[in-house]
Amino acid sequence: VAFMMSECRGLICAPMESDELERLELPQMVEDNTESMQTAFTVSVDASAAHGVTTGISAADRATTLRMLAGGTAGPGDFVRPGHIFPLRARSGGVLVRNGHTEA
Repeated sequence: VAFMMSECRGLICAPMESDELERLELPQMVEDNTESMQTAFTVSVDASAAHGVTTGISAADRATTLRMLAGGTAGPGDFVRPGHIFPLRARSGGVLVRNGHTEA
């Protein structure tokens, strides 16, 4: 995560499947997505203080949030909103239905 922050720049996103985003109660960032690629951003999140996260901005805090998003055992209450990690909703069918990095 530190490498991504220093060398890649920009937002750190977490592509996720719809069912997991629904389970975590992470709604879309906007109702009417007018962005050219239709990238499906949800509300941004940080893992909660109960998981050792402080400001959410450090590489360690972001790594904790990413691990929790990917782990499949966290619940909606394990995250605070808004945060520094941006989950993206992947479309079912992958790159066959949308030619985007989220689905790749």
